[in-house]
Amino acid sequence: MANTPIQSKPNYLRLGLLTSVLLLAAVVSASAAAVPEKVTLNVLAELYEPVEFNHALHVDVAECAVCHHQTTGLPEADSRCARCHSGNELNSSVACRDCHVAEPFSAEYLRTKEADSERYHIDKPGLKGAYHLNCVGCHSEMGGPTGCQDCHTRTAAGDAVFHADAQPPVGGKSH
Repeated sequence: MANTPIQSKPNYLRLGLLTSVLLLAAVVSASAAAVPEKVTLNVLAELYEPVEFNHALHVDVAECAVCHHQTTGLPEADSRCARCHSGNELNSSVACRDCHVAEPFSAEYLRTKEADSERYHIDKPGLKGAYHLNCVGCHSEMGGPTGCQDCHTRTAAGDAVFHADAQPPVGGKSH
């Protein structure tokens, strides 16, 4: 008995549905594979040991756009930014260092900033500032660690810069 067009229609529907489910599973799987469990933050590696940021833990606590604003293709979390950044474009990188420079007070960066007369973000923080604005602010709200050495272990060079071995003067008087 040959299939009539009416009898074969459910097979096309099933095949289309199965194909859609498989494509969706592949996209979700590829997205999940691209999210790292840990991220090493080592901008200040000269003064501090790198911070092993537990990205997997934080993914469960906040929406991606809270930290990765204007890079994920999601709506902008901060309404002040949403005025200009619609958040509808997915960037090729979501790393903080790709927008926030490590040396915001370097002569080279200041010249670049000055040369851009159309720049709105004259107050955009450097990389260290961006990390701390996000991290410390959220940690304060949610009861996470906020002390410097809760996350950062100083190196010997950092101890020397911050005079970690200095003792207060006897009797509270300096010479």
